[in-house]
Amino acid sequence: MSELARQIRECMSGLTRAEEGKLRARFVFPAGFVGFQGHFPGRPVLPAVCEIQAALEMVAAWNGRRIRLDEIVLAKFTSPVTCDEEVDCLCSVTMEDSQRAVVRANVTREGEKVAKFKLRVTLEGERQGCA
Repeated sequence: MSELARQIRECMSGLTRAEEGKLRARFVFPAGFVGFQGHFPGRPVLPAVCEIQAALEMVAAWNGRRIRLDEIVLAKFTSPVTCDEEVDCLCSVTMEDSQRAVVRANVTREGEKVAKFKLRVTLEGERQGCA
């Protein structure tokens, strides 16, 4: 697991199944989070790639399998996230076959839309259990 993925998992809490095929988790990224390094000095902004990786880490943690991002089908970021802000991520996972899935994610902060994206992923390896 990469350092970025490890730190993102440490920022995640409350991973639950919201309803059939949907997962929900909260994230708070502290000032020392690796993603803020150099992005931007004095005015930290969470890089979009970290929001995408957060959704992937949710699915991987729940499914107990490594996730490989194959394609970003859609990505729209409407509000920046800075350090110590709590964001909520709701992901729906639709399996296309035993290994490939489509992940749709909506990221919000206090009910305000922050981002939405649609990803095509491959679940690798054998299931290791779930969170």
